[in-house]
Amino acid sequence: MPHVISKAVIPVAGMGTRFLPATKAMPKEMLPVVDKPAIQYVVEEAVSAGLHDVLMITGRNKSAVENHFDKVGELEAVLRSKGDDEKLDKVRYSTDLADVHYVRQGDPLGLGHAVLRAQMHVGHEPFAVLLGDDIIDERDALLTRMLQVQADLNTTVVALLEVDPSQTHLYGIATVEPTGEDDVVRVTGLVEKPPPGEAPSNLAIIGRYVLRPEIFEVLERTAPGKGGEIQLTDALQELAQGPAWTGGVHGVVFRGRRYDTGDRLDYLKAIVQLASDRGDLGPDFRGWLREFVETLP
Repeated sequence: MPHVISKAVIPVAGMGTRFLPATKAMPKEMLPVVDKPAIQYVVEEAVSAGLHDVLMITGRNKSAVENHFDKVGELEAVLRSKGDDEKLDKVRYSTDLADVHYVRQGDPLGLGHAVLRAQMHVGHEPFAVLLGDDIIDERDALLTRMLQVQADLNTTVVALLEVDPSQTHLYGIATVEPTGEDDVVRVTGLVEKPPPGEAPSNLAIIGRYVLRPEIFEVLERTAPGKGGEIQLTDALQELAQGPAWTGGVHGVVFRGRRYDTGDRLDYLKAIVQLASDRGDLGPDFRGWLREFVETLP
């Protein structure tokens, strides 16, 4: 019988060099997206899908991430003394959001290595992996759908997004076969960041995975690939072409709203999109934005 998945793994050990100097002393995961750090959106997504046991794979200088999900007694006392219940609730919300654990990655040997560091915590159960650079709109239940597919097929599941063919060299790209469901495909092959013009499709892997525990055994023998790092894509490629008892790999083709915070331009776009949709900020912000755009040369 398939396991009921309860654990989410979130790698947060990256150095965030694209955002220097802002990330010289602050983790990129703590950069605000409107009024919440990016990492909180990701944890909220996991919890909304029923995953309350969250393991973060951290590195040096990531204490701010841990502090954000910890209790801050002094701040709470100040807000309580002022009678500022609204802000007090916001502070407590992130503290009580999930049961959050931490383990250091150590050597920065790639995403595959980061996932491998979760083995002791996860054990022999399927689990989800969420990457912090991708924020999925809370109105689009991608992770919930992936968990459903995993339970139905007892398989490993990746999230796929159709991208412009000119962008395929920036992603892991899947070769797929159709299934009986419009949004589900069987993955027969994966390649990490193929050279321009050589991608087998335009279906890119984005930062959501639901993995069977067999991934750990594969990662232990996966040699460094692109960039000298242990690539999760290479391990998934082995599972996709492996024996049937491993469950193979399937993809959920996502057609909803995704906000990429992985580089500066996309980060700015994400803030504008999310702020525009906010009930408290959106009307005034959209009005100002229209006026501002009209002033541009």
